[in-house]
Amino acid sequence: MTSAGATSRHAGSRPGADLPAARTIVRLRGALDVAATPALRERLIGLLHPGMRLLVLDLSCVPSCDKAGLAVLIGTQRRARLLGIVMLVAAPSLPVAELLRLTGLDRSLSICPDLRGALAAERHEPANPSPRVLAGSTAARGPEPGPRDTMS
Repeated sequence: MTSAGATSRHAGSRPGADLPAARTIVRLRGALDVAATPALRERLIGLLHPGMRLLVLDLSCVPSCDKAGLAVLIGTQRRARLLGIVMLVAAPSLPVAELLRLTGLDRSLSICPDLRGALAAERHEPANPSPRVLAGSTAARGPEPGPRDTMS
């Protein structure tokens, strides 16, 4: 919940069933700042549960974000990943998108330009991305090809 509040929509569960939703969309409103982040952190952590596949944070109504807000985004993504949940940031406002770019977080957070794109990406992004291979690491690449493995 930010200073103006947040709304969430669960999708993927049957009406009347006690099963958790497979995906949750949270529309954040107001500034993601030090005053709003404690409540937001608790709310987002409370939404994460085994069986959920996707958490989408719609940032289209977030006019600004400070380091506390960035920490909540990073922490939520980390917790989601531990549970096998994909977290996507959708439609960040221009100031927030610029901050994510300037801080380099646009490379570690999965960002979609709009909500529709985030929901479409659900089918294409693994919940647990494979670790990055470090340059020069033969253990991560596997053995060098032998004579039988090369093409002539």
